[in-house]
Amino acid sequence: MNRLSERSEATFLLVSRNFPPLQGGMEKLNQHLLEELSKSYRTALVGPVGSSEYALHADTIKECRSALIPFLVGATLKAVLWARVNKPSVIMAGSGVNGISAWLAAKISGARWGVYLHGLDIIVNSALYRWVFLRALRKADFWIVNSRATRDAAIETGFDASRIYLLNPGVAVSERLPSKELVKQWLVDNQLQGKKVLLSVGRLMKRKGLAEFISRSLPDIVKACPDVVLVVIGEAPKSALLKTGTCQAELIEMAQMAGVDSNVRLMGSVSDDSLQLAYAAADVHVFPVLDLPGDMEGFGMVSIEAASAGTPTVAFSAGGVPDAVRCGISGQLIPPGDYLNFAETVVGILKKKVTYDLEELLQFSRQFSWSSFGASLRDIAPLRREDESKP
Repeated sequence: MNRLSERSEATFLLVSRNFPPLQGGMEKLNQHLLEELSKSYRTALVGPVGSSEYALHADTIKECRSALIPFLVGATLKAVLWARVNKPSVIMAGSGVNGISAWLAAKISGARWGVYLHGLDIIVNSALYRWVFLRALRKADFWIVNSRATRDAAIETGFDASRIYLLNPGVAVSERLPSKELVKQWLVDNQLQGKKVLLSVGRLMKRKGLAEFISRSLPDIVKACPDVVLVVIGEAPKSALLKTGTCQAELIEMAQMAGVDSNVRLMGSVSDDSLQLAYAAADVHVFPVLDLPGDMEGFGMVSIEAASAGTPTVAFSAGGVPDAVRCGISGQLIPPGDYLNFAETVVGILKKKVTYDLEELLQFSRQFSWSSFGASLRDIAPLRREDESKP
């Protein structure tokens, strides 16, 4: 697919395996990054098979097989060949693993290039990645990071602080909350009426800390609030760079061992509409992420999504999560590993001893709207077009 008939001085190329139809926060981010930059540039994407259905604002789309190694090879070839002919102004890798493809395409075309770094891109515990990919990433003209924690990790790893730009991911912020009737019906449909609902959203990965939360915090929460149910939405990752998934069977086994299996509900993947209802129906969103060597939570988009539905978050203060939770406004941060404090904080919210103002929650989430993200993205110096408009 190609709607570019000639070279444009204002063309942007995104190379990213992390793009829909693959699912996850990074995939959503790259989709919106491309959409927002299409307001200033003619855009091109080298992405996974099926991405053309989601890159609606791209002028050119080159698809590659989604499996990691075939994608890296195919993306490199297609990015380099396309860049040699079309001479883009800017090339970006949507994550660290695509850095070599973007670097080679930039070298052959003379474009400036950058990478959106997500935390794990910097600290992943892989000798091959650190020796090959990390070396290439340091050659970039600029880097965008998703949190202060990622920025600090990049600086500690030798990235030039003067070329790092901090930009938190955005979220889809609805103009209005789901109706009480729809929320009530969702609770009835899922046999949760009359229950206190804790919600966990995200891919089932080790760093999400769900197994530890179930065994070390949930029993104390159940003891204080017997009618509580932990609703888990998400599945083990199928295409993540780091293979540290947690299967549903492991969570069920952990819940049985802790004596709380009747208080845990695993829903797997759900539709976007159902997810919004789940956020609105929940009393507390729990985000017990772990601080693991070689792995980190780069930001915590789900905490913003919860706030946009009027639901507070209780989270461990690990990785980039402090950028996504404002204590006393959108939730509470707990020192990593303090499971008793975590449980007591959740119970305090469930028993209405601690309350959060709905308008403050919504106002906090609006700061992270995709439109705000786009305005900040287009104002980053290497991406800014001061007196030009899209051709």
